[in-house]
Amino acid sequence: METARHTAPPLSLLRQAAGSPAEVLAKVRRLVSAIAAYGDGAALDGRLRRLQELGRLETIPTRVQLVVGAIDMLRFWIVPCSEDYYRDQGIHFGFHQVLRLLDEPASLVDPVGFLSERDGIIGHLMQVVHANPRYDLQLLESHEDGLDELERQIESMLAGTHPRARSIGAIVEEPGYHARLLEYVRAYRRAPDAEAPLRDNVEHNPRFRRLERIFGSLPGAMRYFGTLPRSPMAAMWHVVRAKEPATD
Repeated sequence: METARHTAPPLSLLRQAAGSPAEVLAKVRRLVSAIAAYGDGAALDGRLRRLQELGRLETIPTRVQLVVGAIDMLRFWIVPCSEDYYRDQGIHFGFHQVLRLLDEPASLVDPVGFLSERDGIIGHLMQVVHANPRYDLQLLESHEDGLDELERQIESMLAGTHPRARSIGAIVEEPGYHARLLEYVRAYRRAPDAEAPLRDNVEHNPRFRRLERIFGSLPGAMRYFGTLPRSPMAAMWHVVRAKEPATD
């Protein structure tokens, strides 16, 4: 069974992803807010402290480590794993990023999610079949009502009443994704160590399973970030020279 992402004409997908003028305006506001958040160190520190208090962070990475870690997460985990998935789906990777940009531009300027608003994280989680959604659920715990609102919005999406149902429907790649995601959200809220649903290309690929053990959860990713250089010069050298990380 396929979604609109596989069957609808490209122009129709572009219109759906963009949404109404009112939706476009709201997206622009969220994008401006996400960009402005780069200068709001107090808000970032507050979210990191809350995650540490919840036990999601062992130590808080420095700003330099966050930047370099985000680069590594993108180039070693998010992009190659996504390219592999979209290739199997018969979806053009570049065009899909255009649709994601139209649907929620703020989600593309903050790869680690610490600067994103609650609804930006939720929209990103609902628009893309995640390799492992655990990271995003843990990230949402930095917002006091994050998991409550995630569950409510997924229920709304499944009922067809979500205000962004049309634009998200133009992007999401698997018809059963939202039902699986809702099941996992409820399981996670009962027991945070509940097994997360891994995307097929992660489940069956030893390389991506290895990388998932590093980047697939917030504690794991931040543990890796904490091993990275702290000084800007050493960080630049790492970006140039680093190879794909390996687990023990």
